[in-house]
Amino acid sequence: MRRLGFCIALTLAATAVACGGGDGGGNDDAPSRVFVSMGTAPPGGTFFVFGSALAEVMNEFGAGFGWNTTAEATSGSQENIRRLVSGELDFALSNAAITYFAVRGTEGWDQAYPMRTVMTLAPNVALWITPTDSGVETMADLRGERVGVGVAGAGFEYFIRPLLGAHGITYDDFDPVNATQSGAVDLLADGSAAAVFVGGAIPNPAITQASASQDIHFIPFDETAKQGLIDEYLFFRPATIPADTYRGQNEAFEGLDVGSMHLITSSNADEELVYNVTKTLYENAASVVERHGAGRAIVAANVVRDSGTEFHPGSIRFYQEIGIWP
Repeated sequence: MRRLGFCIALTLAATAVACGGGDGGGNDDAPSRVFVSMGTAPPGGTFFVFGSALAEVMNEFGAGFGWNTTAEATSGSQENIRRLVSGELDFALSNAAITYFAVRGTEGWDQAYPMRTVMTLAPNVALWITPTDSGVETMADLRGERVGVGVAGAGFEYFIRPLLGAHGITYDDFDPVNATQSGAVDLLADGSAAAVFVGGAIPNPAITQASASQDIHFIPFDETAKQGLIDEYLFFRPATIPADTYRGQNEAFEGLDVGSMHLITSSNADEELVYNVTKTLYENAASVVERHGAGRAIVAANVVRDSGTEFHPGSIRFYQEIGIWP
């Protein structure tokens, strides 16, 4: 009888724990766990580090929603867009230029991908740099040279091709070389390339590294070509690299934002989820900045900026509530 009573008591206790009752540590009022995936890019780049910062802030300040957000390393914007459509990702970082063409199904995309913007983030200030003794002074001088054009398959061509085209140049006019940003610095250091295309948030680690070891020349954009790009594409806009940002840079460089980083999701993403994510990140922008300086772009004037991809209704609702939706 004692053995039977013990078994019954043990069964009841186990049932209570399994149901979240008694002293088993359960809480009937706790939100159910919501697993949220955040697509970024390969480790070592801004997207991966910044995406991890966003995920950490969502987990820290989204406890009331039960979020368990994971920043996933991916190959970058193109993979992120395809995986958002397939449902493998909930949110992702992308370059606005790449998303611009994806939602329209042009420039090599096999269909129109139904992406929506959650918030516009830090500018991608990019340009070609070259050693001062390379003989390359202008965009026209790229002809016939070995030129670094970014990682193969990362989508750089979506903003490089228009940039080149505005200056009357195509990929056929030079020998394109694929490399990461850190790899691009090595190409310049050992003379394997006459110029390389690098960019991102200011200051850019690759440019800092390149200018630390040799004198670097920023290849200027033709003003007429630059204005034509700004007029034609929503994702291009003026961007200035302040003087003394890099060693030997004594004057401000008037360049281009070639497609800002932005947080995106699919058009059919749950409106309430997108609203809560937008609210959490916007209201806790200071905590994002503590983790990565690119969080400074989470301000009223920037997050609602149109870069050519429609905003999600959940984000629009939040921006309307706080009075910043244009």
